[in-house]
Amino acid sequence: CVEMPTSLGCPPPCAPLFLMLMTFLLQVKHATNQIVMNCADIDIITASYAPEGDEEVHATGFNYQNEDEKVTLSFPSTLQKGTGTLKIDFVGELNDKMKGFYRSKYTTPTGDTRYAAVTQFEATDARRAFPCWDEPAIKATFDISLVVPKDRVALSNMNVIDRKPYPDDENLVEVKFARTPIMSTYLVAFVVGEYDFVETRSLDGVLVRVYTPVGKAEQGKFALEVAAKTLPFYKDYFNVPYPLPKIDLIAIADFAAGAMENWGLVTYRETALLIDPKNSCSSSRQWVALVVGHELAHQWFGNLVTMEWWTHLWLNEGFASWIEYLCVDHCFPEYDIWTQFVSADYTRAQELDALDNSHPIEVSVGHPSEVDEIFDAISYSKGASVIRMLHDYIGDEDFRKGMNLYLTKFLQKNAATGN
Repeated sequence: CVEMPTSLGCPPPCAPLFLMLMTFLLQVKHATNQIVMNCADIDIITASYAPEGDEEVHATGFNYQNEDEKVTLSFPSTLQKGTGTLKIDFVGELNDKMKGFYRSKYTTPTGDTRYAAVTQFEATDARRAFPCWDEPAIKATFDISLVVPKDRVALSNMNVIDRKPYPDDENLVEVKFARTPIMSTYLVAFVVGEYDFVETRSLDGVLVRVYTPVGKAEQGKFALEVAAKTLPFYKDYFNVPYPLPKIDLIAIADFAAGAMENWGLVTYRETALLIDPKNSCSSSRQWVALVVGHELAHQWFGNLVTMEWWTHLWLNEGFASWIEYLCVDHCFPEYDIWTQFVSADYTRAQELDALDNSHPIEVSVGHPSEVDEIFDAISYSKGASVIRMLHDYIGDEDFRKGMNLYLTKFLQKNAATGN
């Protein structure tokens, strides 16, 4: 449960703080008096552990290992093997770093400066929003509630199941979301701000919405069309249905990545999602179609089945960078989009691969600080080029069978290249 500052919409004199209460249902596999978690830029107020059917024990110390982005919770007695509940109250900073839980600055149609609160957790920044085990192979379900200003839009991975006034402040509301599927921490997302939206339903009944800056709803209609066509295509291609009841695509004013595939709440740069129906050129439309196709592919290939560790990043990104073309070619055959693959991806990969500091498609990643180094044209474009050759060699029918076997075998689990 996250409590936002009521001054979210106005320029604060300094970075505001947010309050959060996390409750973990966990299993202690070996008796211990310490719990070690990932944690960065967070101040823990209290922590306690309650074994199932027993009294809670309060942590007596918090040892922060800032370089490793970890915290050790120390308890006065041994936590015995079994299930229990860990509760942590803490304060975090709504930062300006465009990672973790951060402020995104925007201007309203009347010229006022405002701030939205948004998340960007890939690769290892969920730990900046809440203490957790911030690794892709450690999955969990998430029950998220946001306490936010009542005049703001609040979004998360799942659909809203309850919205009610917050008893301590008439200017706030508490928004509760449905429980997520089991998922990795880097895919968790929440957004609070002022947005317009357009919506439709895909042929298979999924609610699709595109959220835009206020006054620009018209510019979200093209991406909405792409998303509504893309979801059924992937469902048929993988022979695996999209598992969530909704998908939101939202344009963020300050966004470091091009887009991020958070499950059910995909975040984009404005230039990667919005199309002005009167002024945008054909290349902009094709770019938006490709980015939407890329991120929605991740809803299966990355979210439903996740890489075991960042060493296997190319499994996610190389595949999505290839199938985005297949998707756009299906949805918009008039684009003749495959003619652009050679210049946009194949030669781009060769340029980087020709350098002395090139690297294999799969690179061993040790410390999380190394992860950002492999988000490059080798993992994306060279990976896509290899998969394109593999698809052509195997043939589409057998390739699709292989994809279905892969997805159903590792459904809601993790996979490595060797699998």
